[in-house]
Amino acid sequence: MNDSISGKAAIVGLGATEFSKNSGRTELRLAMEATLDALKDAGIDPSEVDGFSSYSVDKVPEYEIARLLGCKDVKFFSQIPHGGGAACAPIMHAAMAVATGVCKTVVVYRAMNERSWYRFGTGSYGFGSTPIFENTNYGWYMPHGFHTPASWVGMFAQRYMHEYGATSEDFGKIAVAARDFASTNPAAFFYEKPITLADHQSSKWICEPLHLLDCCQESDGAVAMIITSSDRAKDLQQKPVTIKAGSQGISQGQQIMTSYYREDITGLPEMGVVAKELYAQSGLGPEDFQTAIIYDHFTPFVLPQLEEFGFAPRGQAKEFIRAGHHARGGKLPINTHGGQLGEAYIHGMNGVAEAVRQVRGSSVNQVDNVENVLVTAGTGVPTSGLILSKA
Repeated sequence: MNDSISGKAAIVGLGATEFSKNSGRTELRLAMEATLDALKDAGIDPSEVDGFSSYSVDKVPEYEIARLLGCKDVKFFSQIPHGGGAACAPIMHAAMAVATGVCKTVVVYRAMNERSWYRFGTGSYGFGSTPIFENTNYGWYMPHGFHTPASWVGMFAQRYMHEYGATSEDFGKIAVAARDFASTNPAAFFYEKPITLADHQSSKWICEPLHLLDCCQESDGAVAMIITSSDRAKDLQQKPVTIKAGSQGISQGQQIMTSYYREDITGLPEMGVVAKELYAQSGLGPEDFQTAIIYDHFTPFVLPQLEEFGFAPRGQAKEFIRAGHHARGGKLPINTHGGQLGEAYIHGMNGVAEAVRQVRGSSVNQVDNVENVLVTAGTGVPTSGLILSKA
């Protein structure tokens, strides 16, 4: 077993703002609210923080949070690239920093006004005026109508459907289950607003084969967590959530949302890299999870993630979904907070928060006898993942 960081750090504090479509305040304010809540939850004084980690597209600088918190000597800070693909990576980086003695108390945070200030799905990103590599790469796709994340994912989804016989209704069952969990989560934007499969099928097309209800929300809000050593965590006020494993992954032929030149575009090999490493670090396998947080920015990418982690054979995740294993009462309920489809789109950090609550036993949709929770980050991009476990 590779135990370089396994079990050496824990999440001891959790904080979040409300999730909305117009927060009415700055992203810095949101970040501070969530961070202070997380520190209070942990019972740690803000002045003790000596590390920070976040991920790209977050415009809140760690030095400003440090100044406002009254931090003394900050010894570690990182910002991981690739947006939602980095959702699990800050916790991994924090665990590495703590496990190696670089620092003692790390704040991991995500704050965004992704609905009221800017929107990722507009299809207009100013790439032409900033001809760096990542932007000029899209010059091969945008002339053909590939302007938005939904269109980029749609290409993969069409191929997956062609190869394995998955249908739009299979995608819809993922959305219905997520909204079911959201409907009983008071923190979710879609609280008390479940949908039916008929609702999904009748929702407008965004980019075939994606309906509106296959697409995540655009949200305002913030989430923060506190990571420290497992030894110190034993003496704090909250039940520690052990970071059992953490990994990042890039695979051959990787591009940003447009890895179309691989021989096969029905899988997510970068998530396969993450799965292999998480299982190696933790000594766990697919049978050891009671629930999972599977990144659901678009429903089609949930299926190959289930396959990369071995919950279903290649091409057979549709049978897993048709059997309802992912839904309330299923053998592996996923996204019990409602996911990004139903709770909020905080670029995956709210999903990590739900995994923490499941291990603590405090989720509003608590799964019985939770010992280990898998968390995945954004797909179609270089990605990351976590296993969180009981201490």
